[in-house]
Amino acid sequence: MDTNLGSVDSCKPSSNDVCSPPNGNVSTIQSSVSLTVVNGSEATLGRHLARRLVQIGVKDVFSVPGDFNLTLLDHLIAEPGLNLVGCCNELNAGYAADGYARSRGVGACVVTFTVGGLSVLNAIAGAYSENLPLICIVGGPNSNDYGTNRILHHTIGLPDFSQELRCFQTVTCYQAVVNNLEDAHELIDTAISTALKESKPVYISISCNLPAIPHPTFSREPVPFSLSPKLSNKMGLDAAVEAAAEFLNKAVKPVIVGGPKLRVAKACEAFVELADASGYAVAVMPSAKGLVPEQHPHFIGTYWGAVSTAFCAEIVESADAYLFAGPIYNDYSSVGYSLLLKKEKAIIVQPERVVIGNGPAFGCVLMKDFLRELAKRLKHNNTAYENYHRIFVPEGHPLKAAPKEPLRVNVLFQHIQKMLSGESAVIAETGDSWFNCQKLKLPTGCGYEFQMQYGSIGWSVGATLGYAQAVPEKRVIACIGDGSFQVRTVIFFFASCVGGKTPLKLIHMLTMLYR
Repeated sequence: MDTNLGSVDSCKPSSNDVCSPPNGNVSTIQSSVSLTVVNGSEATLGRHLARRLVQIGVKDVFSVPGDFNLTLLDHLIAEPGLNLVGCCNELNAGYAADGYARSRGVGACVVTFTVGGLSVLNAIAGAYSENLPLICIVGGPNSNDYGTNRILHHTIGLPDFSQELRCFQTVTCYQAVVNNLEDAHELIDTAISTALKESKPVYISISCNLPAIPHPTFSREPVPFSLSPKLSNKMGLDAAVEAAAEFLNKAVKPVIVGGPKLRVAKACEAFVELADASGYAVAVMPSAKGLVPEQHPHFIGTYWGAVSTAFCAEIVESADAYLFAGPIYNDYSSVGYSLLLKKEKAIIVQPERVVIGNGPAFGCVLMKDFLRELAKRLKHNNTAYENYHRIFVPEGHPLKAAPKEPLRVNVLFQHIQKMLSGESAVIAETGDSWFNCQKLKLPTGCGYEFQMQYGSIGWSVGATLGYAQAVPEKRVIACIGDGSFQVRTVIFFFASCVGGKTPLKLIHMLTMLYR
């Protein structure tokens, strides 16, 4: 019997979506699953969790073994659809799950109680800041220890088991503490579905003595998740589009700028449709690099205030109207809040909200719907792009280095640029690599990831492992700077000449060194 309780199209990357993971055939939610009875001895919590991870598209789980999670790990290893990737420490396991989620749409890591949970916490915070659905699973205390006032190892020496939970409450959108089997099914499913709906990390703690115990609630294959898709308010959408179209159509030289929340709104394709229809000059914020194809005929570069791509800031800041789709204005992206923008000229489009100038704001309006409907209402206007084309001066080529001359950064990145293709992806570390990689011109299909909001030094090494594990057909290039914003930069390249694949053993070795 096939039963389909529902699926979420917005969670299924399309192969022709410019914002889809490179392996666009991976679905986040299965549309149907056969309900078969599971052998009684296999109807366990551990097997249920393993099957759920496979069902949402997770094939690799990044872990660090510990005595509180060993039984759970045994059940994850036993799942044919899962590959357990051991990491040198919990922080790198979290970074790897972050990189995996960027490529595949969702990631997972498994650590041990408190000593592991507090170690992975920084990586989970980074995933939260970047709106990534990441499932952090912790092997928790024995269910029989709750309420006994006992002091456990791997803790700070207090009989309070809630310290780890309280820490995770601030950096996850849902927390599930599973210390009995009666509600384990519901808690796990709610946590996973919340991660997918909110596009944020969740925390699941599972008592170490429970994963291997059979229970009737796990006696059947799990039914598909039924997640209600988000919908725009029709009247609000129509009103927002009407007001925005009037605002932009009377402008002389409007521009559009893509922001990092295009990813969480799943609106990258809709943004390109708007760019195609409008004819406007197209720019991206630095934290949105890689979300908009740089080969678009009206692409003018990265808008980053005083450190923008050449001639980009002049066009954006001189426009009489600008639409920002999914922006995040922090001190980094605004270069110390120095952007020369005026609120009355701006339309700010967030994932579920549109604000037009100093005037009306429209809620319950999805970015994807708004951009697509707006594209149908705008008059074609390429004035801003023509102005850019008029003042643009092609970049020169760096002078060739003389023999024994110290290697210059501009020469180095000229070689990096030549390495890029549609079969590659760039992972940029916090620090010098941020700025230098922004100057790279990404070929069609070339992935690009960095962590601008959180800016955790060391993130790129673990993230490279996770990203490469998710798309082994990609040649992943990690640019690892010293992170101190100094002139000198140390850069490693993880690239294989064999089959275009990344040597994961090399990355494992470097994650052990870069701690």
